[in-house]
Amino acid sequence: MFPEWVNLPLVFVLLTFGTGIVVAIDKWYLREKRESVDGEDAKLPMLVDVSRAFFPVLAVILVLRSFVFEPYRIPSESMLPNLLIGDFVVVSKFSYGLRLPVSNTLIWETGAPERGDVAVFRKPGEPNINFIKRVIGLPGDHVVYENQRLTINGELVDLERDEPFTNANNRGIVFTETFGGEDHSILLQSAVGRGFEFTVGEDCYFMMGDNRDRSRDSRFREIGCVPEANLVGRATRIWMSWKLWDMPRWSRIGNKIQ
Repeated sequence: MFPEWVNLPLVFVLLTFGTGIVVAIDKWYLREKRESVDGEDAKLPMLVDVSRAFFPVLAVILVLRSFVFEPYRIPSESMLPNLLIGDFVVVSKFSYGLRLPVSNTLIWETGAPERGDVAVFRKPGEPNINFIKRVIGLPGDHVVYENQRLTINGELVDLERDEPFTNANNRGIVFTETFGGEDHSILLQSAVGRGFEFTVGEDCYFMMGDNRDRSRDSRFREIGCVPEANLVGRATRIWMSWKLWDMPRWSRIGNKIQ
């Protein structure tokens, strides 16, 4: 994986435009000059040869990453029990509006997050770092978390005990939480949990990890309410699950993200 400080959208834009400019200059100027000296069998300069090979590939990747789908690797256990470290998820870029790469300027509105969506977003203040959490509060919502229960706009969110959960770093109980008729699992590990009360501002969203007691999310000041402009897209499916030095987890591939 690339280091967090690498701005991948900028890298792809620069590489695509750089190779495209080389290809264009060769087509409209250098090729005629080269063939007038050496004939049609003139050898291509290495830069031109490499640019012609990579430009179409880079262009396709740039379009797909910017406007269709983007891969994202789960780096932590904050979304247990639903997402594991090493899961690679598909992020739908067009779910929350199409944006230009690098500038993130909205050019076409296609939809907005719904409560319960699993969304990828750029960390406020550090846009090169992506987080993945569940959308809990929509603009204008009043969110209360007390005694491990969510209350949104005065209505207690349904919660049903499921089964115990244990791995090397986590031990707790899995519960089924319901938003608008859609169920998803959450993991509770402490008896009380971190309580809060929050009113969501305009054009921003309140995010929480499914591993409620071990998630750095909107409850913490360095993240807070996530601006709409920081949204990357909605996580839809797991396309690969593989942790370094282990075998791929074949049973997880293709699973829909609830």
